[in-house]
Amino acid sequence: MATYSFRLNGRSVSADSWDAAQPLLYVLRNQFALHGVKFGCGLGQCGACTVLMDGRAVRSCTTPMSLAAGRAITTIEGLGTAQKPDRVQAAFIAEQAAQCGYCTSGMIMASAAFLTQTPKPTRDQVKQGLAGNLCRCGTHTRILRAVLRASRA
Repeated sequence: MATYSFRLNGRSVSADSWDAAQPLLYVLRNQFALHGVKFGCGLGQCGACTVLMDGRAVRSCTTPMSLAAGRAITTIEGLGTAQKPDRVQAAFIAEQAAQCGYCTSGMIMASAAFLTQTPKPTRDQVKQGLAGNLCRCGTHTRILRAVLRASRA
């Protein structure tokens, strides 16, 4: 069994895994009880499992645990708090950009990474930036408004 050390939501942690290829998603959910990161497709195509690795959006369902070693991982739980939400979380709340909520944490994490790279995006840039994150219940227009609102915050 290998032990992998990394930073998780701002604190140093270690995780044990029998398999270096074990998806980061399973470690986050099962060993650290971080259930904001969702299992969607398991193929890295829907974005429900998006987390930040060193500030970049990655699909935790296809990211091997071994790649997390020595990195900084941020999940939705580490982005902000209920008392002090991150600007993207606050914008999603203000725009009521969740319907079923399953895609929401992945959308927020992808949006946070996107806004780091593109601080003042156009609506079309937001669409392109979030094209890899799927929302099945149809709240895309609210999500777009939320990301644009966050870019002005």
